[in-house]
Amino acid sequence: MSKTAALDACIADLPRNYSGPGGAIAVLQRGRVLARHAWGYANAERRIPFTPATLFRMCSITKQFAVGAVLEAGAPSRLDAAIAARLPLLRAAPGALHLMHNQSGLRDYWAVAMLHGAAVEGSFGDAEAARVINTTRSLQFAPGSRFSYVNQNFRLLSDALADVSGRSFAEHLQGIFDRTGMRSALLAADTRAMPDGTEGYEGSVQSGFYPARNNIIWTGDAGLGASLDDMIAWEKHIDATRDDPGSLHARLSAPVTFADGKPAAYGFGLNRGEEFGHALIGHGGALRGWRSHRFHVPALRVSVVVLFNHMADAHAAALELLVALLRAPRAVAPPMAEPDWLGAWIEPETGLSVRIDMAAPGAVRLRFGGGSERLFLQADGSAGTTRTRLRPGPGGLWLDRPQDNLSTRLRPRAGQSPRDIAGRYHCTELDAELTIADAGGVPYGGFSGFLGQGRMEPLQQAGRDIWLLPMPRALDHAPPGDWTLAIRRDATGRVTGMDVGVWLARGLRYRRVAEG
Repeated sequence: MSKTAALDACIADLPRNYSGPGGAIAVLQRGRVLARHAWGYANAERRIPFTPATLFRMCSITKQFAVGAVLEAGAPSRLDAAIAARLPLLRAAPGALHLMHNQSGLRDYWAVAMLHGAAVEGSFGDAEAARVINTTRSLQFAPGSRFSYVNQNFRLLSDALADVSGRSFAEHLQGIFDRTGMRSALLAADTRAMPDGTEGYEGSVQSGFYPARNNIIWTGDAGLGASLDDMIAWEKHIDATRDDPGSLHARLSAPVTFADGKPAAYGFGLNRGEEFGHALIGHGGALRGWRSHRFHVPALRVSVVVLFNHMADAHAAALELLVALLRAPRAVAPPMAEPDWLGAWIEPETGLSVRIDMAAPGAVRLRFGGGSERLFLQADGSAGTTRTRLRPGPGGLWLDRPQDNLSTRLRPRAGQSPRDIAGRYHCTELDAELTIADAGGVPYGGFSGFLGQGRMEPLQQAGRDIWLLPMPRALDHAPPGDWTLAIRRDATGRVTGMDVGVWLARGLRYRRVAEG
């Protein structure tokens, strides 16, 4: 099958493989459009068709444009004082470069909002965002030492840029749009509606699709609205300026390191990765009702863009298009024996639960951080991918995550613990509370704070004195994950408090203030 035929066949299959109201894709090579296709409906109720000119919510693809606006306005360090002013309770605030590389150490504000009792699909605007950010009192790691994906890094950048320049963030973006030919792109910070009526959808083929509710105001983190044609213009600009070391994309894709000199896989609002032996630079995005992904393969001068107005996996679809273009075979992992290190662990630096079980023959499932990963078993007794590795080593089981600059020995936490955790817990850092109640023999937990009273969820025991508070839905489309509740006891065994965290917001200490 020729390259063109393989690509055409893949495109024809996408609407069925990634079912939903509508979508759009583009594939470019050497600045030439190989595929430009849209299907379905931008608004199924109003029967507005999806076209290459339809506005789409680009979600976190916004971040590279926010960083681009900062770079074009001068040295990033000129924003450091304005960033510090928005974090008045921090003794030493991270700088603009830390924010650009997701190395700030800040906790993600929409995850912290859930600890303040934010309602699922509740409103989270400028006032709520400012209060969460302004009351930050500590960091979860030293700036530059680790990676953690944090949306408010890019909100702070866009806000600080406006503070320093006296021009709105939208005006700064417009300069990039005008120069690159992104004719209809705009800052669409209010996620409740798009100017042309495009709608995002939740649901599935089985349950039916229904309009998603978004009530968050996004700026530099996820506020970009753009069409497929706008993104084609961006990818063409990348190729046209490929030999200019001073071009915007060259600066955005420059190598990045941690403070200790180790290479970082994320920087300037872009991921750096590898597929089929080729380096990729790009980013995905997701809000409730929307999924997007774009990447560029410099060595091949290839760009791929996928836009969905529903919750299908845009990253997977983008990789399918690349496979079709390259006609590259997918590697199949050989079956391996089940390892003896499955079970419950805790990672000591973050304080987060680690759960490992079999996912399939030859692969384990690692649940740590914001979700689950499938790691492939290796002949040396380890399991991993290019991003994450579990390996038996000195003193036990080690977890390596180079993209986070983290290599850590896990601590076993197998076993059961007493169900004596009911009570009220207070976090001084946030001035927020966690309530745990015994509801007919089943423990439930819920957060509360200045944003309200969150819903109660059934807790799950994940090991000795480790409980999980699931959060299947949240303000943003993707919940922060299962909150780890690591119980603290005194010398008599009485519960005195717990450490609470998820990957996006960890290291928060709660003290028990009432029992029962």
